[in-house]
Amino acid sequence: MARVVVDVMPKPEILDPQGKAVQGALPRLGFTGISDVRQGKRFELEVEGDVTDEVLADVHRAAETLLSNPVIENFTVRVEAGA
Repeated sequence: MARVVVDVMPKPEILDPQGKAVQGALPRLGFTGISDVRQGKRFELEVEGDVTDEVLADVHRAAETLLSNPVIENFTVRVEAGA
């Protein structure tokens, strides 16, 4: 089995209230030097067999139609090394 990872993040122009809340909490907890935080989602998909171009195309379609909202989010699809 192989693992394909889909990372979903809000587009840069979209407000990220969860990221801002984390950013505000970090200094109160003693963490300094972090200038921005964006919060997203990570999906790990276990696929049977080899990861072919067709499998990646299927995962890309799944990310586009189910795992993300393309209006407000960007996503990347990658094969996890060593999986």
